[in-house]
Amino acid sequence: MADAPQAGAARELGDGVLGRAAAFVYWHLVVGVLLCLATVPSVVLLMLLGRSAGNALLVPLCLVPAGPALAAALFALRDRTRAEGLTPARSFLRGYRLDWADALRVWTPACVALGVVAGGIANVGPAGLPGAYAAVLLVVGVLVLLWALNALTLSAFFGFRTRDTVRLAAYYLARPRVTVGLLALVVVAVGVVWLASEAVLWLFAVVLVGFWRTTAQPMVDDVTARFTVEGAGAPGPGAPDPQDPQDPHDP
Repeated sequence: MADAPQAGAARELGDGVLGRAAAFVYWHLVVGVLLCLATVPSVVLLMLLGRSAGNALLVPLCLVPAGPALAAALFALRDRTRAEGLTPARSFLRGYRLDWADALRVWTPACVALGVVAGGIANVGPAGLPGAYAAVLLVVGVLVLLWALNALTLSAFFGFRTRDTVRLAAYYLARPRVTVGLLALVVVAVGVVWLASEAVLWLFAVVLVGFWRTTAQPMVDDVTARFTVEGAGAPGPGAPDPQDPQDPHDP
């Protein structure tokens, strides 16, 4: 059953199934447009790069501006179930304002690490290194990316200190329920780029972000229950123990 805020949002387009469906589509459409606009700097930088292997190091660095935009999109999609009206633009902008600094603190180092990995893979052949070296680097790159997605999710929904976000993102990386889902989304994203183009992925990024939010929900629920005032839980054995669990994203 939809909660009261979500029902209130749907009433602006009617209480029936069509009204709720229209509200769902409208919310995602607006967030998708804003996500595309917010990631234009990354798109422009990628367009200016050549397709040579020598630029592999720079490709992940071009994605640094996309981090806060992705966090804002996650925030806005979650806010759909909390808002009292059809206000996706306000939710996106609020999420961007709250999350941009925290998102950059975890997303930027991840992009730098991915750049190093990509540059290493691109130079395996010219350097005469064995193919197994590229395979190892690929595994490292995937782990860094999955960690970054976890960290970005935590930055979008919580107000932890950066070091606690780093630890929690690594802690939940070992939880297959979330990690396997994120890995599947990464494979889908790579497949879209491979079979279609980067433009298709960019235009329909909000769809993947929607699945990302759903996939990460078990982690968000567990963090809320164990590490926030709302959950009032205690960390289990061996789990990170953030010292500042307050979530400033909630009113």
